[in-house]
Amino acid sequence: MISMPTSSFTDTRFWKSVFPYIRLVRMDRPVGTLLLLWPTLCALWLATGGNPNPNIVLIFVAGTFVMRSAGCAINDFADRKVDLHVERTKDRPIPSGQISPKMAIVTFFGLLLVALGLVLMLNKATIQLSLFGALVAAAYPFFKRITNLPQLVLGVAFSWGIPMAYSAHLGYVPAAAWLLFLANFVWIVAYDTQYAMADREDDLRIGVKSTAILFGEHDNRIVGGLHFTALLLFAWLGLMYQLGWHYYLCLFAAGGFAIYQQWLCRDYDRKNCFLAFKNNIWFGAMIFAGVLLGQAGAA
Repeated sequence: MISMPTSSFTDTRFWKSVFPYIRLVRMDRPVGTLLLLWPTLCALWLATGGNPNPNIVLIFVAGTFVMRSAGCAINDFADRKVDLHVERTKDRPIPSGQISPKMAIVTFFGLLLVALGLVLMLNKATIQLSLFGALVAAAYPFFKRITNLPQLVLGVAFSWGIPMAYSAHLGYVPAAAWLLFLANFVWIVAYDTQYAMADREDDLRIGVKSTAILFGEHDNRIVGGLHFTALLLFAWLGLMYQLGWHYYLCLFAAGGFAIYQQWLCRDYDRKNCFLAFKNNIWFGAMIFAGVLLGQAGAA
């Protein structure tokens, strides 16, 4: 009797070799991808009055996954000597020896090539914008060594899909896009500060800088202020686009999630601070739901 060869997809050795790369690019942890995706989808819908080109939507959704993965690869390369001393990150693929720093760089540039292939399907203005976005995404991990404000750099990197989305549909970036950019930027600084709060003790010990360290004992109150400011800016955006009352109801729900995050972080427990960070996927989901419902209500 002739036996059939075992498929590589059912071979445990195959998955043992692939899984470290899945972890490197955080395919097993989609929170960051969703945080990047919600504002990009908002921009696509607002730029087109609720009727985005399906092909462009697919390109941006795929690009969001690819660029977030690329950012994780270069982040882990930059932090390869730091992650070993941080409780939450010491088991990541590079510090644990499952992936070499060289292969992390190869993965990063491979993903950038995929992203380039996607963006080349868009117009010239969007291609030009993407070059700056890729540069900021690659530079972000290294800012943690030189400034207590790396969250501001991440705010730009994670918001850059907004002007690109407008440009892809309109060929230019209107003023409203920059208001959405600013609202999203403020929100990012809030949630990435919560992320840094979870690692503050380790970061202080090894010399990594963050807004959580800069804000000190006022960090949670400042995060609350940033969430409130972001909501005000999102409300202004709703007025600009004349969105219906459904939009503001969703903003109210997003504010509820922000209050819940304040409660989670009240005792500065690292696990709860990390849970607060993750809870921002629901804050972002409410904003996008508000855009969808608000446009439908205003139609």
